[in-house]
Amino acid sequence: MSTSRPKTPPPGLAQGNLARSPLTPEQIRKIETSRLKAKALREQHEEAARKAKPTPSLNRTPSGFSTTSSIQKRPHSSISTSNTPSTLRDGRSATPAGAANDGGFKRPRADGDIQAAQKFTKYVEYDFSKMVDTKGGFLTAEDDPHNKALHAPGNGEEKPAHMTLAEWERHQLLRKLREQKSGPFEPVLSVLKKEESKKCRECGGLEIDWKWDEVFGCVVCERCKEKYPDKYSLLTKTEAREDYLLTDPELKDTDLLPHLSRPNPHKASFHNMMLYLRYQVEAFAFSPQKWSSPENLDAEFARREVEKRRRKDDKFQKGLKDLKKRTRFEAHRRNIAAGGKAGGEFGDKIGTGKHRHEWGRTVENEEGVGIKTCIECGMEVEELEF
Repeated sequence: MSTSRPKTPPPGLAQGNLARSPLTPEQIRKIETSRLKAKALREQHEEAARKAKPTPSLNRTPSGFSTTSSIQKRPHSSISTSNTPSTLRDGRSATPAGAANDGGFKRPRADGDIQAAQKFTKYVEYDFSKMVDTKGGFLTAEDDPHNKALHAPGNGEEKPAHMTLAEWERHQLLRKLREQKSGPFEPVLSVLKKEESKKCRECGGLEIDWKWDEVFGCVVCERCKEKYPDKYSLLTKTEAREDYLLTDPELKDTDLLPHLSRPNPHKASFHNMMLYLRYQVEAFAFSPQKWSSPENLDAEFARREVEKRRRKDDKFQKGLKDLKKRTRFEAHRRNIAAGGKAGGEFGDKIGTGKHRHEWGRTVENEEGVGIKTCIECGMEVEELEF
């Protein structure tokens, strides 16, 4: 009995996969004829389409080259890729800004603003290709529209981006004149209504300081302000507080004492100065509401000076007493550390802490060399004589 197993037939001989016979010369000739017919038919269709589409006439030179004026550029629509077929994952599809399409993707905003990610509200992904390189490592207000610190409401002292330097200076000048009510913003003096016009309280003139009239309610002209400085000079807040002994709540009350704000001359970042009119400060300080008279003000000023000197002397005496106490404690501590002998007795020499040798007379030893000995510490040195 044979033990050999039947073998699988080769793939080429399996059913349905029979080996192909090579093409005959007749079949090759028919295939080549069909290919040439299809090529000729395609060329006929292309020629017919070319004739149906009008082509611009080209002006050619005698050498056969076309002139530059006859050449026309192709339109952008013919070479643009904007007409690509949209798919579910195509970001160029016409989806409303900020809305999700079928694929779950959001189209960026049309205005170019940068929006924070949905999961990271504090994270903003910046498009550096659209930013201005400031060469300083910081972002401009235009490139960072979501920064609250850059877009915080300011005091309006910075020049706007749309203004030139000359326009900004003109705007500053007009604003200053408007605040001071001078120049073109000065109220008009009417000759027909002299009875209703405001007049200077000193000379009766019509050319008054309108800014002082608005702030202090004082109708006075520039000439009288310079003529009577004891009444119309301006006092700072510190002078009014120290000279007339007024308190901060009284100085901050605009109904009681109006003040004029001016930039601080010492530093621009400091608070504005508060200037008060002298005769108004004196009128309130000498009124029954405060000190009633200049004599009472002088008496209160003297009393405060005496109290100030007394407090200063008390502070000095307290410091001196503390110094004596600490000195006695330190001496007592040193005495205890030395076994109660640090104080010494009457007639003992008090040193400065640095020892100085006091040499006795020179004595020759057995070898004939002169030796001097310190009386206090007993140090010996040799002395040579030449």
